Parts: sequence; structure tokens; C-alpha cells
Amino acid sequence: MDISRNEQRILHLLAQGGRIEIEKNESRKIASVQCLTRDGWRYPGFDLELFRKLRRKKAVSSTDGGPYRITRRGLQLVRAELDNR
Repeated sequence: MDISRNEQRILHLLAQGGRIEIEKNESRKIASVQCLTRDGWRYPGFDLELFRKLRRKKAVSSTDGGPYRITRRGLQLVRAELDNR
């Protein structure tokens, strides 16, 4: 499965311990999303469309209403990068 560069960046951040937090509106639909690194910094360039692509590919999931984290499928899709610690 081919993954775009933006999806690859987000998966890499999540693999290093990041998370995706969502906000829902009154009708219980997702209103906004933000990707946070493991240090708590907000990653720019992450939007609802990119979040939906990752969910559709089953690369991220949430358990017990918590933040979205990378899944085993997401770890299979992510490629190694040189700046990995």
C-alpha cells in the first residue's frame, strides 16, 4: 500500500510516542484534530482529511475514548527515517 509523504511523517511521529487528539461538536461528530509529538508540541499541517485517511487505512486507533495512537498496521506501513533515535 502506498502512503503519501504527509501520512509518513505523521506515522513516524506517532511511532516515536506521539498522539492524535480530537474534539467533537454537539452532534458528536469530529470537529477538529491535532497531532501532538511525544514532547507535547503541536505538529502543523495535520488536518481532518489526513486523519480520515489514516483511520481508513487502519494505521491509527483509539481505545477507551483516549487519544488516537499508532496500530500494528501503522507500524508496518511506516518506513525508517535517518533521524530516528
